[in-house]
Amino acid sequence: MDRRTRSTTANPLKRGADRTRTRLHVAFAVVCALAVVCGVMIGQSVWNHGSGAAEEIARHRHTAMATTTAGTRYVASSGVSGLPATEAAATWHYPANRAHTQTVPVPDGTRKGDAVRVWLDDNGDAAAAPPATVDIAASAIGYGTGALCGIVLAAGAVVFVRLRIVDAHSIKAWEAEWADIEPLWSGRLRPGRGTGDD
Repeated sequence: MDRRTRSTTANPLKRGADRTRTRLHVAFAVVCALAVVCGVMIGQSVWNHGSGAAEEIARHRHTAMATTTAGTRYVASSGVSGLPATEAAATWHYPANRAHTQTVPVPDGTRKGDAVRVWLDDNGDAAAAPPATVDIAASAIGYGTGALCGIVLAAGAVVFVRLRIVDAHSIKAWEAEWADIEPLWSGRLRPGRGTGDD
């Protein structure tokens, strides 16, 4: 028998449990590769959706210069952005013949009478700024990474449980085989057998 023939012959010393472990490890590696692909696809989808939504919002957002009419105050949730911010009452004109007065987010240190730039909607009311590219990218990365980690963790848990089951069965099989072989190997008689027993 040549070397190539011997290399393709099943290893008689390799147990079924060993082959099962190998298959589980290979399956886990494949799932990890698929998880990377899924994570990239989900991240790309979130990016495309977020970019499209940001472009649509930007079409209906405008900026104008406003003048603060009162001092600032810190709020845990701004009525414009919904985020923590320093706010102050301000007045502006948009369109040019329409006056608006509203509380808007302003930079820290703003004083009464200072000029600030505000974001407005088509009606001239204060509105949140369009989503920034960095925020869209962070969201895409977060969703993609979350999907990848979720798939890998779920697959890892399944493989871990299956390996524990395989190990348990392997130990039981080994103990059963050892119970038959050990008396012959050590010369010790098994219970219930005589000296002349086969």
